[in-house]
Amino acid sequence: MRAGSAGVAAELDLGAVGRALLRKRMWVIGPTLTAAVLSVAAVTVMTPRYTSEARVLVDGRQNVFLRAEADKLAERERLDPEAVASQVQLVLSRDLARKVIADLKLGARAEFNPVRRGGSLVGRVLGLAGLTREPQQMTTDERVLEAYYARLTAFPVDKSRVIAIAFSSADPALAASAANTIAETYLALQQVAQQEQTRAASQWLGGEIAALRQRVAEAEAKVAAFRAKSNLFVGANNTTLATQGLAELNSQLALARAHQADAEAKAGLIRRRLTSGEPVEFADIINSELIRRLAEQGALLRAQLAEQSTTLLANHPRIKELKAQIADLDGQIRREAEKLGRALENDARVAGARVDSLNAGLDQLKGQAAASGAQDIELRALEREAKAQRDLLEPYLAKYREASARDSLAAAPAEARIISRAIVAMSPAFPKKLPIVLIATLATLMLAVAFITTGELVAASGYPAATIAYEPKTSVAAEPAVHGPSRLSKPPAEQALAAEPDTPAGREPAAEQEPDEAPWLELMSEVPWVTPIADIAKQILAAHGPASVPGQALAGRCITVIGAARRIGTTAAAIALARALAHEGRAVLVDLALEAPSLAAISTEPNAPGVAELIRGAASFRHIITHDRSSGVHVIAAGRVPADTRAVLYAQRLTIGITALSRTYDHVVIDAGALSATAPESLARLSSHAVLVAPGIASDMVVAARDRLLTAGFVEVTVFAGTSPRPKADAEARTQAA
Repeated sequence: MRAGSAGVAAELDLGAVGRALLRKRMWVIGPTLTAAVLSVAAVTVMTPRYTSEARVLVDGRQNVFLRAEADKLAERERLDPEAVASQVQLVLSRDLARKVIADLKLGARAEFNPVRRGGSLVGRVLGLAGLTREPQQMTTDERVLEAYYARLTAFPVDKSRVIAIAFSSADPALAASAANTIAETYLALQQVAQQEQTRAASQWLGGEIAALRQRVAEAEAKVAAFRAKSNLFVGANNTTLATQGLAELNSQLALARAHQADAEAKAGLIRRRLTSGEPVEFADIINSELIRRLAEQGALLRAQLAEQSTTLLANHPRIKELKAQIADLDGQIRREAEKLGRALENDARVAGARVDSLNAGLDQLKGQAAASGAQDIELRALEREAKAQRDLLEPYLAKYREASARDSLAAAPAEARIISRAIVAMSPAFPKKLPIVLIATLATLMLAVAFITTGELVAASGYPAATIAYEPKTSVAAEPAVHGPSRLSKPPAEQALAAEPDTPAGREPAAEQEPDEAPWLELMSEVPWVTPIADIAKQILAAHGPASVPGQALAGRCITVIGAARRIGTTAAAIALARALAHEGRAVLVDLALEAPSLAAISTEPNAPGVAELIRGAASFRHIITHDRSSGVHVIAAGRVPADTRAVLYAQRLTIGITALSRTYDHVVIDAGALSATAPESLARLSSHAVLVAPGIASDMVVAARDRLLTAGFVEVTVFAGTSPRPKADAEARTQAA
């Protein structure tokens, strides 16, 4: 049998609800008709209001001929939503409101100045109760502004730079005129603000320019006075005379040295040719007029000698005469070459003397330049200061001229424009009579139906939900317990599901054996060592402290309950421990006894999915977390366990899931089943504390089981032998890893 709520849900079907509504139909029809009549009367006596809307586009783009020079050179920034929202606040500003009120003379209208039509009884009562202020206690400006803002709505249109300005009034013509006047006043205020900004800028620039001019004049005067004092006059290319003299002497010295080297090289080469007797053939010698004539005569004599040699012998007087003339001509040519060599040597000496003279002059100028170096440094500093003052003055002058021109021409248009003017509305915007009547009538109808239905549910339940308890079936016999609660007459591990065509073979959760497991759970109260489990819980809390802060480390928060052997009550011990810890905080019990899962039997939803579905991704925590029927412990069953249980224990999702639970709950208790049927290494990854259940087990087997858990990675192992541990036995049972 399920909880008592299931029986109530079965009795209160739709037919019962319908009969209850039919029986109390007057309680539904009466309030509904009353609400309909009252809503019709209310919308009839209400003063209608008409709404007109104008729209303004904030584009921020002036005419290119009216922009400032800086805006022409750079692309103007796009308006962001914050800028548009700021313009909306300008539309709602009090300065703009006062100007519109004055232009439209709203203070003379009774709609905006209630004092003109006299006070109302309702207003006086609300004023006496302190809920509103009486109009007589407010100034005229306050009354008109309050009514003005009550009828004005300004907002930016989504995903645009458009501002919508809506105004409501009992007079449709006034609503349209007010919306248009607000938009026009907004543009005028923008333009006035820009003109005032330009005028203020020009005034400030004028004062700054006067001061800058004075500083520029003083800096330039200092430069001129220092240059005259230090004799650092400037020549061409803005350089001092000493620097120019050094440059010129340096270039002349280079030319003189080149000329000297050229003359010496030519003279030396001619001398060596003449000494060795080789023919001297140089451009300077060949270009000599005298040598050219002598060479021509020599060529003529050699031609005659060659002609006479064909008919005369060598000792002939004519032959000797020709040879003598040729030798004389060669001697003249050599003497002319020697003269040219001596001339080149003289030129080299002259060039050397000029080099010496230029070196002397250069040394003198260097000395003068070195002497005037400090003065030149000071002069350059003064010139830089004068240049900096001029550079600062020039842009100020340009901005001042531009600001003065814009101010004189009034060239400051508003950065917005009206794109839609308001028109007179033909139908009132408030009240919408038919929607108001329908909403009031339907709301009253649904409230009446809900009230009657709730009353019937409360009357039919007869008892609060907190008293619902699990009622076990007593028709099924259970095996008695010796050292712990007996398992099912047929263990869950042996109750395998029949393989379906599209479902792999696996183990069915113990929740589906609810009729057989209910008596087993009923026997838990008869187990002689369930009560001493509370002592284990106290020891755990004393050792680790309550995990009251979410996100605390897993140590002391997550406890694994594992049995030293099969069928010794490990699951009952885990349930008792979780229920004991639940008195000190939130506790959740997780079924990882995958070989024989049975925690689903204590759940309020035994058929709910469990750990296996969470690992496969087929369910989330919202689907697998259920409640213990007899306590406040939350329960997570094993679910439809696959054949390969080790794949579930070593799954990364299991570690992530236990970590998430440990950050949410104060205590996480894992029922791991028998040690021989599980993998303690995988469980050690999930928690650092293990409770070894070993009632009636030999001491050597208990020690072996404890050592195996420590080797697997558990930091602390508490051995529970079924009775309250003595101090000495407790010291031996609780083992801390180094």
